[in-house]
Amino acid sequence: MLKRSLLCLCLTFLLGGMAVFAAEPTMKVVDDWKVQWSDGEKTATVKIDLPDYQNFKDEKYDSIVLFNPNGSPWRKATPLSGVVAQECCVFDALVVDSFKLKDAPDGKEFIRGKDYELDEPSGNIGYLEGGRIKADTPVYATYTSVQMRIDSIVENANGKITLVKGTPHQANPVPPELEKGQKRLGNVWISGRITKLTEDQLFPILIPEDQQLLDTTPAAEPIAKKLIPKTWNKLVNGEEIRILAWGDSVTACGYIPDEERWQAQFATRLQKMFPKANVVLMTEAWGGRNSDSYRNEPPGSPKNYKEKVLDLKPDLIVLEFVNDSGMDIPTVQKKYGEMLEDFRGIGADWIICTPHYVKKEWMGLTRERDICDDPRPYTTGLRQFTEANNIPLADNSLLYGRLWKQGIPYSTLLCNTVNHPNGKGMKLYADAIMRLFY
Repeated sequence: MLKRSLLCLCLTFLLGGMAVFAAEPTMKVVDDWKVQWSDGEKTATVKIDLPDYQNFKDEKYDSIVLFNPNGSPWRKATPLSGVVAQECCVFDALVVDSFKLKDAPDGKEFIRGKDYELDEPSGNIGYLEGGRIKADTPVYATYTSVQMRIDSIVENANGKITLVKGTPHQANPVPPELEKGQKRLGNVWISGRITKLTEDQLFPILIPEDQQLLDTTPAAEPIAKKLIPKTWNKLVNGEEIRILAWGDSVTACGYIPDEERWQAQFATRLQKMFPKANVVLMTEAWGGRNSDSYRNEPPGSPKNYKEKVLDLKPDLIVLEFVNDSGMDIPTVQKKYGEMLEDFRGIGADWIICTPHYVKKEWMGLTRERDICDDPRPYTTGLRQFTEANNIPLADNSLLYGRLWKQGIPYSTLLCNTVNHPNGKGMKLYADAIMRLFY
């Protein structure tokens, strides 16, 4: 862990043009609910409030679905409203011992294991065949769930260090807004139903929040100019440039406003940078699928690779496939090499995005700080492939891995707490792509 922390620190100081703290601040737990912040010159201890709980009494559900023990971890039945996060749920948010299910507010309680089943981690409830609950039976749930929160340790204009409590949120808490003259020194993430604080909840601010996670100093020669000259020249010469955003649900992203999608943010910023050009954005995306899904579809399919990607003959393809993350390095080399030949065959330039961070268990992570290094072989494979083939790499993963340095647990940018970035998370994709153009 020390080696990883030193690597992260070195990376931060290598980012020319970025402001960092002269002395690295530290945070540590000094009691179950007390935290000490120090930068070597100043030290302060603050008390953190306990997690925030919501109580739901006789919450009516007109119907619940049949319990499916083999369903996905986040959707085995009907999610309780107090644990819902976008299309999924907040895991371990339900206080299991508090749960009761009845046939009316003052009615008879249903029996778990006979009438219904409860998936404890996800807070999903479903009826069981042979029980008293049917597909159209109204039920009334009473339970308690916990919310998340981000509190901030701040320095006030008078130099005093205090705590500002954040606003509880079911899935996506944000740091509290500060008053004029206040400076954020560190964040404490109340990550759910915890019984005491640990180091995992502590996020000292190592990169000031008003700084970019990538160096914004203009390069001597932009990467795009060097590696995708066709695209660059069209932009500089004020011509039409047809850009295809190709990916999965993160590119389809129907769960947020259109203007917040990563490709929309990128196209808008690119158009502003090259006002004489005509930036034409096209999107081809398939939720829950990967690049192989397209390539395996037969002719005539609504998602056939040749017809829906190659035949569009875009000038530039920007690829995002977090669902390709299961690929190992040799697979990346093989399959992305085949796509490279296809794209060269239609005269298209290519930008590849490394994936954002997803549910930590899926990535082999145990916490959301000290995570500069993306452990997924897929990400390593993309970095190696793009370097070997002179393809521009929008290293979005690098930005997600540094979010903790700005006091942000990355999962708080995931609408569903699993793999769908919100608008701010989408901005990191656009930031990584735009870095190729200046």
